[in-house]
Amino acid sequence: MSRAALLLVIPVVLACSKKEEPAADTTAVAPAPAAAAPAPAPAPLNVAGKWTVNVMPAGKDTTILTYALDATNDKTGWKITFPGRKPVDVRVLSIDNDSIVTEAGPYASALRKSVMVTTHGSVHMEGDKLVGTTVAHYATKGPDSVLNLRTSGTRSK
Repeated sequence: MSRAALLLVIPVVLACSKKEEPAADTTAVAPAPAAAAPAPAPAPLNVAGKWTVNVMPAGKDTTILTYALDATNDKTGWKITFPGRKPVDVRVLSIDNDSIVTEAGPYASALRKSVMVTTHGSVHMEGDKLVGTTVAHYATKGPDSVLNLRTSGTRSK
């Protein structure tokens, strides 16, 4: 009897069970997302003109020197003029987006009497100001002396 009951139950169980769907194919490559629109090109840097630049020790707000900067929108024609001195040529090493890397010298220091200095600086526009940092390397009889400075420039009227 148990065989007969089993033979009656199996067709009922099979009739009531759902057919399983085949597993989804996960090896198919998903379509690539739509390409994002390219970022707009940054506005050309406009630093050309005459600037009055204040120099401060790093970490302080006390101006220790002020000079005039003649700047262009390319790598040529840059000059700094300290009060009562002839202009010093500035070499622009790079202009990249909003940053400009410069160096000048060696020239007679405006801060340390009878000492030659070479400066390396980086500036960028912050609103209508030209701000940055400068490292001054002073040639001394011993190892070079280094001074870290901040700069903040405004366009001369």
